[in-house]
Amino acid sequence: MADEHVVVIGAGIGGLVATLKLAAAGQPVTLVEKAGAPGGKMRRVAAGPLAVEAGPTVFTMRWVFEEIFSECGADLASRVALTPAAVLARHAWSGTERLDLFADPARSEAAIADFAGPREAEGFRRFRTRAAEIYRALEGPFIRGQRPSPVDLAVRAGPWGLGGLMRIQPFTTLWTALCEHFRDPRLRQLFGRYATYCGSSPFSAPATLMLVAHVEMEGVWTVAGGLSRLAAAVAELAAEHGAVLRYGVAATDIVVAGGRVTAVTLDTGERLPATRVVANADAAALADGLFGKEPARAVDPVPAGERSLSAVTFAVAGLPKGFDLVRHNVFFSPDSAAEFADLTRAGRLPRDPTVYVCAQDRHDDGVPAQSPEALLCLVNAPARGAAFPSEEIARCHDTMIRRLSACGLTISETARNVTTPAEFEALFPATGGALYGRASHGWMASFRRPGARTRLPGLYLAGGSVHPGPGVPMAAQSGRLAAASVLRDLGST
Repeated sequence: MADEHVVVIGAGIGGLVATLKLAAAGQPVTLVEKAGAPGGKMRRVAAGPLAVEAGPTVFTMRWVFEEIFSECGADLASRVALTPAAVLARHAWSGTERLDLFADPARSEAAIADFAGPREAEGFRRFRTRAAEIYRALEGPFIRGQRPSPVDLAVRAGPWGLGGLMRIQPFTTLWTALCEHFRDPRLRQLFGRYATYCGSSPFSAPATLMLVAHVEMEGVWTVAGGLSRLAAAVAELAAEHGAVLRYGVAATDIVVAGGRVTAVTLDTGERLPATRVVANADAAALADGLFGKEPARAVDPVPAGERSLSAVTFAVAGLPKGFDLVRHNVFFSPDSAAEFADLTRAGRLPRDPTVYVCAQDRHDDGVPAQSPEALLCLVNAPARGAAFPSEEIARCHDTMIRRLSACGLTISETARNVTTPAEFEALFPATGGALYGRASHGWMASFRRPGARTRLPGLYLAGGSVHPGPGVPMAAQSGRLAAASVLRDLGST
């Protein structure tokens, strides 16, 4: 391995984990990142005097990071301050319809019984059991393993796990499956929202995404300093293991000679020799030729119609009133079907959207740490590439405010920082603003995501657009799989 050098492009969590794992294994590795700090989508933006976490806000699957840190000789808890959340989220449909879900499933069940009746509480018990079954069936053969084909997945599960795979309902949509468990449309809407964690519609996503509900019900933690602090902790540990981390420089070309990767060219004109490259960019950027013609042939393109959702985010310094916010809050549209029809069929901003509000400085007691406080308000949006006119973004803000007001919440804004799909496209080129790679629509969607290895020798992939999927823990797992692939291939040469 002395003559081998790896270059990692991009300091999203997938690239950071790949860098860490390679450095901890003794492999010389350089990471290059165009931004001035690590994190990728795990980023902070300014809203007046406040710094607002403007990317992922929910931290689950803690075991992924505990294992990664442990494998690299460190303890996650000693590097990052984590606090378990007793209240998973607060949900509202109107000024009088509110429902909290809890880390304690018995409390959630009791809350659902009070909210919608004992029949729905029984449906929640059955739903929770099924979600756990799906997760157990897929954790080993799918989440932890390299990208499988459907046949590979069955083989990996083995005869004892095949029954579990048959019960995960891959050909049933999430919404249809939820109708089997819940009669109350509000509960279908609540648990259907987990499809948006993958940038997808519950009316098109497979029922296997019930596993997202299981993951969240297994535990949500708050990270002191936000998820951008978690990214920084991974970067710090990688540097301790000898990785070279270069921020503020962009990779412009992956150089290929003799049919394999040989170097990475930077926007400074510098050329970094590389026998292996891990690209922690959206797979669409590679396929679109942003890193050269030959790397573009190494991955399949993502058709515009198969992109996941984007978002319009409003990072706000504000004074909320009229609603007792906790850290995670969801204010639902009165018509879920119309909302997703707007997003996926009409390709427009929802006329009456569901709104997610993260009060990042609040905990279970709901007491703000400062005033005004940092709030992230998010509305799902189509990833159509072209910019929305400014009046449409202004209208989106107005409809968001009306939805919050209908549930009793008003926010007096002292500062606002807006990110639109076009701005996400500028941050993450060739995506059209899509935040989760390919949408998880249809039973084959997960198998269409590229794996760690590509068709170009020496080129590997990591990030939320590749296997095993989007979300912080899954993207971290992709980096783990990319590093394992590199090290395995180095060991065979």
